[in-house]
Amino acid sequence: MSEHEKRPTADRDQTHKETGEDQAPPEGAQDNGAEVSTDSTTPGVPEAAIPELVIISGMSGAGRSTAAKCLEDLGWFVVDNLPPALIPTMVELGARSQGNVARIAVVVDVRGRRFFDNLRESLADLESKNVTRRIVFLESSDDALVRRFESVRRPHPLQGDGRIVDGIDAERELLRELRGDADLVIDTSSLNVHELRAKMDAQFAGEEEPELRATVMSFGFKYGLPVDADLVADMRFLPNPHWIPELRPFNGLNEEVSAYVFNQPGAKEFLDRYAELLRLIAAGYRREGKRYVTIAIGCTGGKHRSVATAEKLAARLVAEGVETVVVHRDMGRE
Repeated sequence: MSEHEKRPTADRDQTHKETGEDQAPPEGAQDNGAEVSTDSTTPGVPEAAIPELVIISGMSGAGRSTAAKCLEDLGWFVVDNLPPALIPTMVELGARSQGNVARIAVVVDVRGRRFFDNLRESLADLESKNVTRRIVFLESSDDALVRRFESVRRPHPLQGDGRIVDGIDAERELLRELRGDADLVIDTSSLNVHELRAKMDAQFAGEEEPELRATVMSFGFKYGLPVDADLVADMRFLPNPHWIPELRPFNGLNEEVSAYVFNQPGAKEFLDRYAELLRLIAAGYRREGKRYVTIAIGCTGGKHRSVATAEKLAARLVAEGVETVVVHRDMGRE
């Protein structure tokens, strides 16, 4: 019998702890007859649930915020200025969301410069977990960046006590390696906001045209115009159901009130022509990169005519495939 076999069990256990023999078995080893898993994906999360990831970085002033907002409008979950060390954690949380967070965009920039050194490690971690990720790098010329910083009268994040160009030079050096790893580099030197959005749409919107989302809001002029309205229509050219005693207690959601409103001369014609006008406007909004529109429909009190019209108009928009929300701001205030 060997000296090791003569030792009591407790002594042998202590020897295991000291020599590291209790460490996890190597890849492919057997544990009680079962093969030990070495899957590098997140434990308990199917690989199909891991969200797609885009990392947005680049020069300060080159349009990172615009690029991020574009992805947000396309349905991405966007996190601005996330420390790179937390990117794998964010991806893991998205993977556990049961498909509710399928696409994540993270903006990484020199505002988090003390965390920036962790980015390389985080990228390696993501690669080991089979995460599909792309890096978008926003570039611009020194002249363009200087003009942009001067126009907003803000210092460059890295210029310190020096000039704007000193901060730009320092940032270029810091980002040099990341730029070389980028999957997509966009030079925004000669691009305006709309042109940058168009480039992002072309890369990430797929074959489908980006959606336009509409909010149709009824309101009462006596309570003031909605401050967030893009378009305003005035329904006070129609007779007011308020002066019909049997209709006064009801609102525009009532079928009798709606029928009364749209039996008035010009009501149906207005709805048809306004819907046609919105088609023209919506096409232009999409071309210009506008993804949200608030259409305000007003009458005197925001109870009868505006409510009935807002409901009809929203139904038209939904039928044409526009994601639409209806809000009756002033109904019930009287």
